[in-house]
Amino acid sequence: MKATITGTLLAALLLAGPAQSDASYLEREDVRSFAQEMAEKHGFDTAELLSALHRAQHDPRVIRLITPSGDPGVRSWQRYRSRFLDASRIENGVAFWQENETALREAAERYGVPAEIIVAILGVETFYGRNTGSFETVSALATLAFDYPPRGPLFRHELENLLLMAREQERDPFSYRGSYAGAIGYPQFLPSSIRAYAVDFDGDGRIDFESGPVDAIGSVARYLAEHGWRRGEPVAEPAQIGGADPQPLVDAGIEPVLAPEMLAQAGISAANGTPAATTATLVDLATPGMNTEYWLGYRNFYVITRYNKSSFYAMAVFQLGQALREAQGTAATTGL
Repeated sequence: MKATITGTLLAALLLAGPAQSDASYLEREDVRSFAQEMAEKHGFDTAELLSALHRAQHDPRVIRLITPSGDPGVRSWQRYRSRFLDASRIENGVAFWQENETALREAAERYGVPAEIIVAILGVETFYGRNTGSFETVSALATLAFDYPPRGPLFRHELENLLLMAREQERDPFSYRGSYAGAIGYPQFLPSSIRAYAVDFDGDGRIDFESGPVDAIGSVARYLAEHGWRRGEPVAEPAQIGGADPQPLVDAGIEPVLAPEMLAQAGISAANGTPAATTATLVDLATPGMNTEYWLGYRNFYVITRYNKSSFYAMAVFQLGQALREAQGTAATTGL
């Protein structure tokens, strides 16, 4: 029989030992309600869950890092691009590709996602597993779930999924570490995405995003496939802008809804003058002091934005992937 959150149980837990922070989360009514809901909805033992939440620590760094700056600055594509397309990230990406060639080939064959896109996402997210984050995940998510009202429901959902995932994987929930936002391992999946899309790609009977990249490779490919990746179709290409103002078409949004005929009527084509390959979005990549770059983004470009809802992000992934494909081909040719 599951325990309920009684005054006696709460007092016993609070007296059992101090929480890691100045005040235990168990003193909060919203936290106790969350624990009771988890017990009723998912069959958790209430005493064990309360004990775990008592160990969670409010982390002010998490709030500081996730809070938008009062001065967001000016968007700069070239500044953003330079963070991810440099010699080190390309060189290390080629090495990662060569070390994991079998897994990448199998993922591409199974899910239809090119190897360079998988490698590029891992390169942008964590520098191929080097920078996965050191925040204790329960505390990070508890801080956001209960102390960051703008996105509290989202992070309560992720805390719920972390606790479920820990139970499914038979792990101590406090054994997970990742980003300040609760993203874990090589691919920086949130707990809900791990539970929905992760695969045991190396066949060892468990999903592991922390000690090696193979499960991450398969899971990134599956994630993109599940979100609509179209095997063999283009991602994006530079656009040529005619005399009309392109802003209304940019404002149509990131989802590709602009038919080639509509684009042609507005004087917009691929950079080589041919019509758009298929229905597209018009992407503007602005850099202060420079001419804005315009690109045609196709369905697969949109799918990359399901990983991170930013056209800058998707373009960085695409262009890093192109650079990696070219460098990988050069390395294979020269025997490096």
